[in-house]
Amino acid sequence: MADVHVVPQASRWGLEVAGETRSTHDTQKEAINEGHGLAEQEQGELVIHGQDGQIREKDSHGNDPRDIPG
Repeated sequence: MADVHVVPQASRWGLEVAGETRSTHDTQKEAINEGHGLAEQEQGELVIHGQDGQIREKDSHGNDPRDIPG
């Protein structure tokens, strides 16, 4: 189980798992779309960073407790 990070990389967007770049994309949207599938595969969270590198959103793709409402 590993988290997948969508991070800015120069003029592109990268997908990183455990600090290793898995792929790069022209747009953040493309990286997020591929990141959802990779996060499901990894049973982790998709962590989306903004252009400034700060975390702006998280989306869990595994091991969520079922007793949490919402």
